[in-house]
Amino acid sequence: MTGMTAFETRYGFRRNEVLLANWRESPFNRWSFQNLGELVPTARVTAAGGIEAPMQDLGGLLGEKVSVASTPETVAEFLVRSSTDALTVMKGGRTIGDWFAPHMDFGARHIIFSISKSVTAIVAGILEAEGVFDPDAPVTHYIPEAAGSAYGDASARHVLDMSVSLDFEEAYLDPESAFARYRRATLWNPGGGTESLREFILTLQRLAEPHGQTFRYRSPNSDLLGLLLERASGQRFNELMREKLWLPLGAVSEASIGVDMEGTARTAGGISVTPRDLARIGELMRQGGVANGRRIVPEAWVRDTTSTGGSAEAWQRGAMLPLFPKGRYRNKWYQTGHENGAYCGIGIHGQWLYIDPRTEVVIAKMSSQPEPVDDALDIELVAFFEALSRMV
Repeated sequence: MTGMTAFETRYGFRRNEVLLANWRESPFNRWSFQNLGELVPTARVTAAGGIEAPMQDLGGLLGEKVSVASTPETVAEFLVRSSTDALTVMKGGRTIGDWFAPHMDFGARHIIFSISKSVTAIVAGILEAEGVFDPDAPVTHYIPEAAGSAYGDASARHVLDMSVSLDFEEAYLDPESAFARYRRATLWNPGGGTESLREFILTLQRLAEPHGQTFRYRSPNSDLLGLLLERASGQRFNELMREKLWLPLGAVSEASIGVDMEGTARTAGGISVTPRDLARIGELMRQGGVANGRRIVPEAWVRDTTSTGGSAEAWQRGAMLPLFPKGRYRNKWYQTGHENGAYCGIGIHGQWLYIDPRTEVVIAKMSSQPEPVDDALDIELVAFFEALSRMV
């Protein structure tokens, strides 16, 4: 009998046990979330390069107590309990510290799932400022073949704010659902390759309710946003992201994004970045759209996205009200509605980019939570981010 391989020692399973059928399940996601490109096709988003500053230990902060559940626990204990793979904290534009689980290296990329939506929306904001993309235009202005679908009478604004009256459920764990067919179209599940992402999206139908009335979290909207930006600009999304965001941002490491059988980017959830570069995106938003002394996104767009825009009424009618009772959703970003004015991007399995403008803190958290959605833990996480923001 042979001994354990280095891989098995580190991750607790063998590499050959990770399959397209189980890559999002625990414990396999501890490895697969850092190695999306070994499982599904991806496109590169190259960076300008440069040297990343060395890892900074969070030091004594890890031993500080937080009370986000029934009993107080240390920051380090909470990070482990919430299946954290990596954490980067910035304050006032300076990196305060990093934390990594034993199975993730400093500088490694990690999938950010639906924070991809928030990143894609920044690119939309940049193209809007350039006069290339009009959020008030009908979807059919850019994608005429959407005429027979749910999007036939929707605007790009409805897509951006998740207020399309779409007959579709985010049934993450139902193998027979339309969501499972969606996952096959993205090549994320076995059996894909017969229907492209674009073809799938254009089969979706609408509900009777008018668009714009209810916040409905439906990921195909955000893949459609990527298609809208590609049609508006004439460029592939990975090229757009590199030219408009990644290079001006000063991202140090290459990013990647999952693509389907036609090379269409999975802008709803397929982007992988390093924790430091994810934090840089948060700092860009905190600085009102400026990075490295250069304006990348209009300040008015950032303000609209993070504080003044979005429909409180649509949010009140939506399903995520327990997380942010006074929240709003604008341009794929969540406004918490809390007194500190915090806003965030959120992805399944515990991906968070949290910005507190009052304390000038940005927190990037990457995780491999066993469940895609854990409502109780999400509420604890928000409390944790608020506590951590005050500590640093």
